[in-house]
Amino acid sequence: MALSCSKDTVMNKTNQQILRIALPSIVSNVTVPLLGLADVAITGHMGGASFVGAIAVGGMLFNVIYWLFVFLRMGTSGMTAQAFGARDLPEAVGVLQRSAAVAIAMSVGLLCLQVPIRELSLLLIQPSESVAALARAYFNICVWGAPASLLLFALSGWFLGMQNSKAPMAIAIVQNVTNIVCSLFFVYVLGWKIEGVALGTVVAQYLGLFFALLLLKRYRRLFRHAQWQMAGMRRFFMLNKDIFLRTLCLIFVHFFFISAGARYGNVPLAVNALLMQLFLLYSYIMDGFAFAGEALVGKSIGAQSPILLRRIVRQLFGWGLQAMLLFTLVYWLLDQPILSLLTDDPSVLHAACDYHVWALLLPVCGMAAFIWDGVYIGATATKGMLISMAASMSLFFVLFHFLSPAMGNHALWLSFNAYTLMRGLVQTLLSRKYIFPTPQQTQPINHITNPLKH
Repeated sequence: MALSCSKDTVMNKTNQQILRIALPSIVSNVTVPLLGLADVAITGHMGGASFVGAIAVGGMLFNVIYWLFVFLRMGTSGMTAQAFGARDLPEAVGVLQRSAAVAIAMSVGLLCLQVPIRELSLLLIQPSESVAALARAYFNICVWGAPASLLLFALSGWFLGMQNSKAPMAIAIVQNVTNIVCSLFFVYVLGWKIEGVALGTVVAQYLGLFFALLLLKRYRRLFRHAQWQMAGMRRFFMLNKDIFLRTLCLIFVHFFFISAGARYGNVPLAVNALLMQLFLLYSYIMDGFAFAGEALVGKSIGAQSPILLRRIVRQLFGWGLQAMLLFTLVYWLLDQPILSLLTDDPSVLHAACDYHVWALLLPVCGMAAFIWDGVYIGATATKGMLISMAASMSLFFVLFHFLSPAMGNHALWLSFNAYTLMRGLVQTLLSRKYIFPTPQQTQPINHITNPLKH
């Protein structure tokens, strides 16, 4: 009886740790689409469709650019969490130093190459002349926010690795509220139009960075005796190389998905966009549990506690299963009302009914991939992530190639669901090699506490 109570207490403690990190991360994720909606709403009242188009094009450009550098957050969180678990605080500081140095170097490169990046991107997208002119104006201002954005990636990853997900949540809220307020002021008070929206974004990025640095002062004792450490730079680049290549594969799949859908006409393209919103809504929740995995798995590996590692992974999948069942039920019962909030076009809503089964499969097929991504990042097992993504991307293109002549746009959704399912399956198969230690390495759980409190 006592053993059962002790086990329940440990499980409850693990769940509390997961939720303590996951819930603030979910709040941070939810603020992202709200900002995009605000930008579209502001530009939508400027007097022309070109302004909305410019925001769409410019926003997409920076989404892709910053997506390529997301390794600064992902790689930093895993390595920091392991250093935290091992109580190697000098190494935790060293990870932040290396990540910040890379962020600064990358942002300088972006600023130096901004003209060729801008023109090549517009050449590939080929917007109308009016949209291109406004997109250039937007890009020319927003690109100066790159140093702040990349440094915020590094700092957010570091805070998460230090088991602090409230700091990234606070930063995201401050940054996004500032963005909306400044954009409204610059556009409607000063009359700066697209330039006002862009400047509001840049101001918010630097204010977010300033706020992050204020939060970093809580850890100032760690930095008193900090010295520049080059020893870990090679490992930092090796891990992040895998994440960078994995991100390229992910971007390739998503961009092909959009372009392939456009071949089937405006209505299927609109349906695809709506259903992808259902996938993104699910991802905002699942990413919260993935972030918890990054922090807690990294800490358990740093503490050399395989028993704790297995318990955390098991509990993460328990939460993932509950989220999967909830979203599947919601999409089964309420997918049409949800889609009706996004569009009132009857032809699009009618066509979406034919894709109901794909909406139901999105949570089922994607659950394991989201959870394993967090686990693999926490374990810094980036090679396994790259292998699973490459295999899944290959399956996506093979299936679409053979099925599209007969199934049309449905082949795109079958291939996409198979792609997300394959990611989870491959990572499950590779987990014995990349995540879990051999039985001979198993040892009792170490008592891990926050050394900053002592």
